[in-house]
Amino acid sequence: MTAAGAYPVRVDASLDAPLSRWLWLVKWLLLIPHYIVLALLWITFVVLSVAAFFAILFTGSYPRGIFEFNVGVLRWTWRVQYYAVGAFGTDRYPRFTLADDPSYPAHLEVEYPQRLSRGLVLVKWWLLAIPHYIIVGLFTGGGLWAAWRTENNANWNWPGLIAILAVIAAVVVLFTGQYPRQIFDFVLGLNRWVLRVAAYAGLMTDAYPPFRLDMGGRDPASITMPQSPASGQAPVPAERPGQLGEPGQAVASGQSSAAAPGYGPAGQETQAGPPPGGPRAGWTAGRIAAAVAGALLALCSLGLLGAGGAALWADTANRHGGYVDLGSATYATGGHAITSDTVELHAAGSGWDAARSLFGTVRIQAASTAGAPVFIGIAPAGAASGYLARVQYATVHGAPGSTDQYTEHTGTAPAVPPARTSIWDARAAGPGTQTLTWPVRSGNWTVVTMNADGSAPVSVHVSVAATMPALPWIAAGLLAGGVIALAGGVLLLVIPIGRASQ
Repeated sequence: MTAAGAYPVRVDASLDAPLSRWLWLVKWLLLIPHYIVLALLWITFVVLSVAAFFAILFTGSYPRGIFEFNVGVLRWTWRVQYYAVGAFGTDRYPRFTLADDPSYPAHLEVEYPQRLSRGLVLVKWWLLAIPHYIIVGLFTGGGLWAAWRTENNANWNWPGLIAILAVIAAVVVLFTGQYPRQIFDFVLGLNRWVLRVAAYAGLMTDAYPPFRLDMGGRDPASITMPQSPASGQAPVPAERPGQLGEPGQAVASGQSSAAAPGYGPAGQETQAGPPPGGPRAGWTAGRIAAAVAGALLALCSLGLLGAGGAALWADTANRHGGYVDLGSATYATGGHAITSDTVELHAAGSGWDAARSLFGTVRIQAASTAGAPVFIGIAPAGAASGYLARVQYATVHGAPGSTDQYTEHTGTAPAVPPARTSIWDARAAGPGTQTLTWPVRSGNWTVVTMNADGSAPVSVHVSVAATMPALPWIAAGLLAGGVIALAGGVLLLVIPIGRASQ
């Protein structure tokens, strides 16, 4: 049960003394392994939060195994932040664990909610939390709390109030050896606000975070629960500064009894859990690794399914007359020609022309917007470069319709009109819209459009399409791979979550 007037998220910390005057300068480097692991854990946090969203929406309950994992990620993050720029409050290196570390001076606990509102879950994490997101953005800026930034805009990439105050305190420690207590209490209040909002946005509670700074190392919003085997927590010694509970009390958390260490007689650390040789409960290292792999696999499956769906749409809705539309655009230059970037099409081994299998036959349609007869041709890149060596022309970068970037080349008019050269592998010329069809071959190629007489300026509308004979197989392969990856990701998530919940 929660104490009257308490908030179900408890954040505590005790200030270590003395602190090193210099260590804070390199803590960011020492924490690189933590940052790598936390990046993977936060990806998993997001994926599991989506699963928890639907579980709450349909059942009104937050799956216990997911809850324990997500609370553990917040707890791990808070320990790392407390060691580093979130407070610089300790020189003790944080452990690599989701469980609470009783020996560490920073703690976070969240009371498990027996029931959650099925309607509130639709709006609390984005609409209702907007005022808090604005405040949290001021507190954290663009610092290490990146998972809770409200914008990815570079304008938010500033250190934030928490980091500024922590650095000020570290500078004071550098010169005096003492951490200013007033700054410590204020920094803890700011972090406590951020973590409450994080838990609320993570769907862990329906209690709206209070708009207040509960300053100091000890969280005044106590969570108390009588100790029992089902509570999953051992009592915490009262004599340790910054402790989580009073004598005879335990804190409700998202960590099962087998995952969190406790204390036996004479303050000796013990490990709660099943008898030796039995199955381990809670989030073990293997289960965490499986969940992270499952989350990454699930995200990859979304990319495969999206790409497969796009390929399927292109092969059906975007195919006309046997050709798949690849884009169109209008180009203009004051010179005598407009060319594409060099198109590199490479053959696979054993004589298989992969480019032809993928693209089939390319169709390029071009029409002069000024009404002049138009020329369009495809030539080997080297031959096209030789023909235009002294000609004034422009090279267009990117696919049709995707860019309007040009590279202008100085020169004069071509020595002969384009139709009188023999460099072209395929060509079309004349008034109106001209259509060039070209069975794709491997090699390096350049597409050139000009006025038929080689005059300047040139202004044309170009459309590109291809038969894409392999597209149905590509779509089927991507969709099948996405389904397999999604099934594997779900399996890798469900099994450790289920075992961690037991």
